[in-house]
Amino acid sequence: VIAGTGSNDTDHGCGMSHQAAQLGADAVLLVTPYYNKTSQAGLVRHFTVMAEAAGIPAILYNVPSRTGVNIAPETARILSEHPLINGLKEASGNIAQVAHIAALCGDDLVLYSGNDDQIVPLMALGGKGVISVVSNVAPALVHNCCQAWLDGDVQKARQLQLEMLPLCDAMFCDVNPIPVKYAMGLLGWQAGECRLPLVAPDKAKQKQIAEALRQAKLL
Repeated sequence: VIAGTGSNDTDHGCGMSHQAAQLGADAVLLVTPYYNKTSQAGLVRHFTVMAEAAGIPAILYNVPSRTGVNIAPETARILSEHPLINGLKEASGNIAQVAHIAALCGDDLVLYSGNDDQIVPLMALGGKGVISVVSNVAPALVHNCCQAWLDGDVQKARQLQLEMLPLCDAMFCDVNPIPVKYAMGLLGWQAGECRLPLVAPDKAKQKQIAEALRQAKLL
């Protein structure tokens, strides 16, 4: 169990991280601070303090489109030297940046794709898998794509990555997690409604989501 305990308030993040560890979490996922757009030096201190408050393995989460701040490759290298900071969920969408991080950090930082449409490209640079949205609706498809790459079957991994694209597009046709919650409802799961400020997808997006599920033979 990896608990998302990141915050833009470092003290709050420390409290949540410590509590997650006390409750038995195996690791914590620490997102870059949002709104309080700190410097790279601030990121190092922010993540270090929260990881140490948890006392269990920590995975960093880089998603600049949501937070407005990016973990630079050199910052990732510095953080990778900490014994508790073991991984990075990379959702910048910048494959060149991923390559630089991989080159600088090597085996000291396990890389996971944060974008379902970039699983194979990221694993080609040494990544170990994906922390996924699409796997909520098609877990076997995402698993098989990763497993094919790990087994050395590049052609199959590529095929499954491309097969996944309509679902990727549908699950991100609106602000995450709006589409995936709607999709889970269509599949019969009691996912509930989004909390404000998130609202249900419009009719066109509902149609796109349903069509992607049908195309994937999930409906």
